[in-house]
Amino acid sequence: MLEALRRQLSEGLFEKVAGPERERHAQRIHDSPGPRLFADDRPIRHVHADHAMFIGGLRALLLQSLHPLAMAAVAQHSDYLSDPWGRLQRTSLFLAVTTYGTADDAHEAIARLARIHTHIHGTASDGRPYRADDPHLLAWVHVAEVDSFLRCHQRYGEKPLDDYDGYVADMAVIADAMGIPDPPRTTAELDATLQSYRAELKGTSEAREAARFLLVKAPLPMLARGPYAVLSATAVGTLPMWARMPLRLPYLPISEATSVRFAGHALMRGLRWVTG
Repeated sequence: MLEALRRQLSEGLFEKVAGPERERHAQRIHDSPGPRLFADDRPIRHVHADHAMFIGGLRALLLQSLHPLAMAAVAQHSDYLSDPWGRLQRTSLFLAVTTYGTADDAHEAIARLARIHTHIHGTASDGRPYRADDPHLLAWVHVAEVDSFLRCHQRYGEKPLDDYDGYVADMAVIADAMGIPDPPRTTAELDATLQSYRAELKGTSEAREAARFLLVKAPLPMLARGPYAVLSATAVGTLPMWARMPLRLPYLPISEATSVRFAGHALMRGLRWVTG
């Protein structure tokens, strides 16, 4: 009976994260012959296979929302409010293909994303024009993602790495293919690049709306709301103060260092059990 419950929960989780065609995608990604962008022992494969990516993905979305032009592109062109699971599935597929798929499939996925970006442009609420293919905006989305995946793996990963510089360098391979100029290749460079964006960041009304939706209004069945609340708390707990204040997110250092961290590790253990 316990095993039947585990299978049921696992199917429901993968249905949300990977979508109804997950088996077909997985077969193509893992079974297609040909060279890969990354060898089996590269840090990117280790980090992206860990369940801490659930926390890192949510943190990345919160952090990325702080750039007004990037957030305007999402607010005006994304369907994250009406179809959040579809957006998650497309993102997880891109990560899976570029991390584990053949080099040809990885470059095709990157080219497909670039083609989509050329059609995303407009004017932000402050009157500034934006383009999703702007290398400066692409670089912000990239470093926010890399920082989130790295830090959440450091805190909640099952087997932390000795070589997080290697992870940043691996992600730079994808950034290079996307046309992002001079992406960071070490954790020190990553920190410096993040800091260089600080003056451009702001908690707009669109960013705060996105944060509320992501943290408390995501469409979930009743059974998933408790675990998702833990996921939300752990994601917020990994954000620096300068990222929380513009989004009006709480800072509870004692709780975050004790109960939130304990609950986060318990959630990761539960997810590892569910997914086998």
